[in-house]
Amino acid sequence: MNIFFVIFYQPIFNLLVFLYNVIPGQDLGIAIILLTLIIRLILYPLSKKSIKAQKDMQSIQPEIERIKEQYKGDKEKMGPELMALYKNKKINPFASCLPLLIQLPFLFAVYRVFYNGLKQEDAMSALYGFISNPGILNQTAFGFLNLANKSILLAVFAGLAQYWQSKMLMTKKKDSGTMGAMNKQMLYIMPVVTIVIGSQFPAGLTFYWLLTTLFSVGQQYIVLGVKNKKTTVEVVE
Repeated sequence: MNIFFVIFYQPIFNLLVFLYNVIPGQDLGIAIILLTLIIRLILYPLSKKSIKAQKDMQSIQPEIERIKEQYKGDKEKMGPELMALYKNKKINPFASCLPLLIQLPFLFAVYRVFYNGLKQEDAMSALYGFISNPGILNQTAFGFLNLANKSILLAVFAGLAQYWQSKMLMTKKKDSGTMGAMNKQMLYIMPVVTIVIGSQFPAGLTFYWLLTTLFSVGQQYIVLGVKNKKTTVEVVE
């Protein structure tokens, strides 16, 4: 926990307070927007790999389902056939998981930052010596939103953003089989889970989750847009 505090929690907390200090009017909402943007930029290389891997895996789902159906009950033959498919398509089936796992400590650190920074009186004891102590963070953002309280409205917006993000990654091809059904279920389940969990957290964390999802959507547009353009060029040639 001490390593987590030094490597993740303390730098993020100090960055949030620094942004809060330099913003005119010390608006915590604007500080969270800037904090989210900085974290997303730092994690962009990992996010880019994860987005490409998820899209690539979904694009070959019909072929995966055909192999599973063809070698149903014969896992010894199914395994090599699947690996041959991955190798032929140059896809790593685990490439989408590792970047997401690496991002988890950042998410947990942000949760602790908002929980401690808005709830605990001794939160400022984690400040570096060169960061000015603002005393107590003003919990009201944009003049009306209390980030220390729960917000069902923000949770709903976060859920809708989650749906938008998941929908973008779904292939236009009609997926059949177990994986296709699972993808369709997750398309609706994850937004509901986001709303339920987000409505229980302080609005500051829910606001961060909404922002990071929206930034992720923007990253997907950039990554998938560039990829689609490359594909179009290759087809024309």
